[in-house]
Amino acid sequence: MFIRKTRSVAGNGQEEGIAQPSVHRRTFLKYAGMGTAILSAGATLSSCSKDHTDDSGVSLGSGDVSVLNYAYALEQLEAAFYTQVIATPYTDMSPAEATILTDIRNHEIAHREFFKAALGANAIASLEVNFTSIDFTSRTKVLAAAMAFEDLGVSAYNGAGQYISLVKYLEFAGKIVSVEARHAAVIRDLIFAGSFAASTAVDEKGLDKARTPLDVFAIAGRYIKTQINVNTLPH
Repeated sequence: MFIRKTRSVAGNGQEEGIAQPSVHRRTFLKYAGMGTAILSAGATLSSCSKDHTDDSGVSLGSGDVSVLNYAYALEQLEAAFYTQVIATPYTDMSPAEATILTDIRNHEIAHREFFKAALGANAIASLEVNFTSIDFTSRTKVLAAAMAFEDLGVSAYNGAGQYISLVKYLEFAGKIVSVEARHAAVIRDLIFAGSFAASTAVDEKGLDKARTPLDVFAIAGRYIKTQINVNTLPH
């Protein structure tokens, strides 16, 4: 599934069919900083509260199962976030933005259901999430959170690929991370046109960032109320 809306470049440098906001680069960097702050707060909170010698909480399994459940947990989180965004649209959400965000929601739900089916009886239960720190009425805060979640998702898949042993699962992960990167790019362009490959996402070598599963869970933990046992995750 891909974003369905076709966009062409109009003579004024804007894309037809997309209401491009008038946002200066300084404002974009504020969004980027806000997104980083959102996830950094989660990292501080979670890293202080999780003891990796504690075996309590939901077990992710071992081997490829643990990595797939890790991805499944993140897709549950993203699907829940975008479901909330569409259920309670922020103030002055344009029809074009609603179309894009609905497509992203549908992609995340599809990813979530893919992992659930692939894991079968080994799948963890549905997680309880907590988005009380996000103001869903604010376009600025919703898009900053979306950018942060998408960047985290891309870095999560990039970092986890090395731990997958079955080729078919690695192939699936590669297909999903490419869609997640499309999400990250279009969210950036909603914030500031042409920022899809900004230095906040892509390094000087032209590469996206990568994070270990433990680092990702330390960040995402702020938004997951269900306690998860991370001890079987590769690191």
